[in-house]
Amino acid sequence: MKFVFACLLLAAFAQGQSKAKTASADQDIIRLKPERANLLRELDSSLEQVVSRVSPAVVQILVSGYGPVEAHGRTDAARIVRQHAIGSGVIVDPNGYIITNAHVVEGAQRVRVIVPLSGSSSTSGLQPIRSQQILEAKILGRHKKSDLALLKIEATRLPAVTIRDNVRVRQGELVFAIGSPEGLRDSVTMGVVSSVARQTDADDPMFYIQTDAPLNPGNSGGPLVDIDGNLVGINTFMLSKGGGSEGLGFAIPAPIVKFDYQSFRKYGHVQRVAFGAKAQAITPTLASGLGLSRSFGVIISNIAPGGFAHMAGLEVGDIVLTIDGRRIDDLPSFMEALYLHRVDEVLTIDVLRGEKELSAVVPVTVHHDKVDDLTDVPDLQRTFIAELSVFVTDVDEGLKPLLQDNGDDSGIVVIAEAPGPNAVDTGVQPGDIIRAINRTPLQSVSQLQTTVRQLKSGDPVVLQVERGGKRQYLAFEMD
Repeated sequence: MKFVFACLLLAAFAQGQSKAKTASADQDIIRLKPERANLLRELDSSLEQVVSRVSPAVVQILVSGYGPVEAHGRTDAARIVRQHAIGSGVIVDPNGYIITNAHVVEGAQRVRVIVPLSGSSSTSGLQPIRSQQILEAKILGRHKKSDLALLKIEATRLPAVTIRDNVRVRQGELVFAIGSPEGLRDSVTMGVVSSVARQTDADDPMFYIQTDAPLNPGNSGGPLVDIDGNLVGINTFMLSKGGGSEGLGFAIPAPIVKFDYQSFRKYGHVQRVAFGAKAQAITPTLASGLGLSRSFGVIISNIAPGGFAHMAGLEVGDIVLTIDGRRIDDLPSFMEALYLHRVDEVLTIDVLRGEKELSAVVPVTVHHDKVDDLTDVPDLQRTFIAELSVFVTDVDEGLKPLLQDNGDDSGIVVIAEAPGPNAVDTGVQPGDIIRAINRTPLQSVSQLQTTVRQLKSGDPVVLQVERGGKRQYLAFEMD
């Protein structure tokens, strides 16, 4: 179904303008009113079809546990609070597989899903009556970088929306967001696509579909669909100064959603590629300062010694022209080329070095965001040190691969901060290893709990922490 009502409205308007020359304005309005009414009925019917097709596959997600602080639609995964959260999700497989945002279920101890059931019209014919069932859900996988998660409920023959990665998204096209803003289940808003690849953070290559379809807390994880009911993205956050929708909503593009979904189903986590190099966007100032031949694009800013990029002959200062034949004009296009690349294939990278174009074939490895996995540690409620306003855990064999330490088995790991009006400003950061408190070496969480409970308000506290392989002291007083 292609949406042509805008063209029809323009045609009707042109017809009215022409006939106005030979008839009075009142007569013209009377003659065109039925035609315009038909166009509005066609518009109304088209919108209703889209919603009725997608809405049955949209679920409300109820989460209890510890979760990240959320402000203005963005989340801070390193700051965790006890909460009951509501989000949205979309069924992408009739056998109970649901895509949502990772931040919706982060820190969850229990996840329940409200699944709409087919209903019938009320006796008055004014509105549908839609029954529902509440089912327990399991988290099969989460990926914080893309902010996506896969849930599974025990149900079959469910209405589902197919994830396609070949749906073209165009700036200015009409889209619909369906979800549970502020807990209002099965809400629908409409808007247009403002940008098909918006990078909201200059230091983060992740990109989004930007839309002015109103989004509010609770829309997270719900679908953004086009006029044919195709999933074009998963709504994830909004930019707002006041906390409500201001027409700046962002959705994860469908190709990334599909890539992550397939990885979740196959591996239980997302496998992205890495090739031993980092890149950053070229700005006019950077280009001028380095004497580059172009003021846009992507430049290699770091090469890991002995890594794949180094062995392939790439150098710091190379400007990336193409990856696997795909033109690279900015950091989002660079990120997309890497993100969607298969881990069992090599990269072909064309670069510009000075005035010379070079080509390199680069092997890849699987990239994993290790530090982000710290908040996946189970039983967070048992690792909360209220006196220091942090979540911690013991160093064990499972955590060692996630940490950059010197092999010392002592200490405990800071998982996240717990903000609040009475939170203590300790200076610790997620990923820190607390080696000692007031010259007492730490071996376990229980030892830290016992030590801090003996401290009184005003007592000095000195933590020896290891951060990035280097040790330092953090000093403060107990409140």
